[in-house]
Amino acid sequence: MKKILALILAIIMTMSLLAACGAEEPKNEATQAPTEATEATGEATEGTEEAATFKTIEEGKLIMSTNAEFPPYEMTDDSGNYIGIDVEIATAIAEKLGLELEILDIAFDAALLAVNEGKSDIVMAGVTVNEDRKLVMEFTESYASGVQVVIVKEGSDVTMDNLGEKMIGTQRGTTGDIYASDTPENGGYGEDHVTSYENGATAVQALINGQVDCVIIDSAPAAEYVKANAGLAILEGEWVVENYAIGCDKGNTALVEAINEVLVELINDGTVQSIIDKYITAE
Repeated sequence: MKKILALILAIIMTMSLLAACGAEEPKNEATQAPTEATEATGEATEGTEEAATFKTIEEGKLIMSTNAEFPPYEMTDDSGNYIGIDVEIATAIAEKLGLELEILDIAFDAALLAVNEGKSDIVMAGVTVNEDRKLVMEFTESYASGVQVVIVKEGSDVTMDNLGEKMIGTQRGTTGDIYASDTPENGGYGEDHVTSYENGATAVQALINGQVDCVIIDSAPAAEYVKANAGLAILEGEWVVENYAIGCDKGNTALVEAINEVLVELINDGTVQSIIDKYITAE
């Protein structure tokens, strides 16, 4: 009898042990589930980081601030449509980014501030990259070179060497305005020798009216103004040579990188040069 009871107890204990082992298996499965979930979250996080992209002020739009009185870079046609080198390049960039270009036409200095004030995503207005602007803006690769020249009346005694003795007209906020207004020690002519105007056309009109002796402005618009106004000429030589780029708000590197990627494509495939050649002939 004792042997039978011992055998029964042994069987019961064995069954208990098997039941206990069987109960542990779900715990192992439950332990694996969080690990799998963590890996899935990690993949999603990595995917989110890879998908991280630029943002614009208005979804689906690329807002460009400019001053549409700077031919041939930005201007309006007889119907009031915006045209020019910057307008066409910006349109091509927007298309590649899957966005619609919207133009905010304001004064040049206001166009520069617009990207910092959240009014525009980019500024294109024949904008030169310099150290002061780099403190408050991000810039793309350069897409064009700008040469600043001096417009005078035909027969004028103004020369590149005696500009500091004359009254100079400039477009407010441009590098021509900034450089010319600087002190002689820094290569400028002093504020007393410079009058700045809201746009290049007004500065040229001041020259025609005899209010200033010359106008410092980029060569492309200078050629347009001289062609449109008899009795004006451009002094021989280059006053300053600079590079144009697209400006964005400081810290908005995601947008700059996105624009750079498509801008380089447009430069490499000849699109940018064809646009420039359309407005600036070899002559």
